[in-house]
Formats: sequence, structure tokens, C-alpha cells
Amino acid sequence: MRLVIKVGSNVLTRADGKVDVTRMSALVDQLAWLRQQGEEVILVSSGAVACGRSELRVNHALDTVEQRQLFSAIGQVKLVGLYYDLFREFGIHVGQVLTMKENFQSGEQYENQRACMRVMLENGVLPIVNENDTVCVTELMFTDNDELSGLIAQMMEADTLILLSNIDGVYTGPPSDPRSELIRSVAPGEDLSSYIVAEKSAFGRGGMHSKYTTATRLQAAGVRVIIANGERDNILPDLITRPAETPHTEFIPKSR
Repeated sequence: MRLVIKVGSNVLTRADGKVDVTRMSALVDQLAWLRQQGEEVILVSSGAVACGRSELRVNHALDTVEQRQLFSAIGQVKLVGLYYDLFREFGIHVGQVLTMKENFQSGEQYENQRACMRVMLENGVLPIVNENDTVCVTELMFTDNDELSGLIAQMMEADTLILLSNIDGVYTGPPSDPRSELIRSVAPGEDLSSYIVAEKSAFGRGGMHSKYTTATRLQAAGVRVIIANGERDNILPDLITRPAETPHTEFIPKSR
């Protein structure tokens, strides 16, 4: 299968806002395991801004756009460098793909981006995708990396998109409420909007609302979507080998 795995900022970031290298290492172990099982893997990774913020202390005021541009420019180098070193332990080559919203409009840029990622996969290279935050500001930005990962999954005709967050999936109420139940599967056309709260994640731009929007769009296009907790040990192998015992929400795809 061809899998797109999206790792959110809340998974990769510690409580103090710095990148959690230990969790990154654990996720790389799991991604390497998927590759060893013969799966094709594309990684959509947040974390560049967090990496940059932990590297540089600025002693003067910067507006929101300037901060994003500065920290992402510095942090993307560190983020990919960490992934390079971690994947290298498994003999896996990685390649960086920085993209923009306009690259997904039909035309030459779309075809070039798809061709680049195809040749990477054909040659055993694992693509690591992120938004080009140095030039993508305001209206040029994706809503978040949930939207980006969905577009990548459709572009690359993936079988499954896995959205790793810091909760197990979609609940019937607040996840902290013991009365709330995890919704294990969602049929095509099933409406869960009454359970979705429009709020942002602590360190990223996304939230469950954006994950649900991406999941329903991909589901209608025939792509299976799984929302799961990236902070759980061994979550990716468990989703493959013992899905019935592993908490997650699966959006069952409409037949292509």
C-alpha cells in the first residue's frame, strides 16, 4: 500500500514548545518498520517553526508573519537534519519537498511536483513534505498540514492517510469527559459535525475540525483516513497488525 502519514506539531512538540527528539526517533522507528513490511510511505511533518523557535532567541519585536518566516527558515533545516540522521540508521534515504498551495492547481507545477515524488518513491526515497512557510503567508497558506496531507494523498493516489494527533480520534464529547465515547468507524456520508469543536491545537494551526474536514473529503474521493494518537507507543505498527485493539477513528472510503 501507499501510505501518507501526517505528524502534527502537538505530537512532535514537548510541553515547553521544543521539539521532542525522543518521540521523533520513536516515530522514525515505526516508519522504518512500515517500509520493511513493503509499504510505500510519504511523511507530511509539522515542527519546523518549533525547531526554529528553540534555536534562536530574538531580542526585538517581530510580527506574526516575520516570526513564522524566520523560525521556519531556521527550523526546517534542523527538522530535516534530524530526520536525515534518524532514518540513516535504517539505511533509508529521505528527500525534502517544500510546497505551496498554488502547486496543487492543475498545470505544470502540479505535474512537476507529482513526478518528483513518484521518482523518489520509485527509487526508495522517503519524501518528507511540509509547507514552504518562508513564502506562504496569509492567503497563500494552506489551512494547516491536515489540508496539505489530504492534497498529497489525492495527488499521489494513496490508499490510506493517517493523521497522527495527540488524541485517539473523534469522540462523542470532550475527550477529557469519561462519558465521551471514541467513534471507531465512520461510514461514507455519516455526519459527525455535531461532535466536532472548532478549536486550534496548542502548537499548530490545525485541530479536530480540520482533520474531520480533510477526512470526509478524502473519504468521498475513495481514500481511507485514520485519525490516531501519535503519542501512543508503537501506534503505526499497532494500526496495521492489531487494529481492533488499537484506539482510532477510521473513515471508511467510498468505493472508487
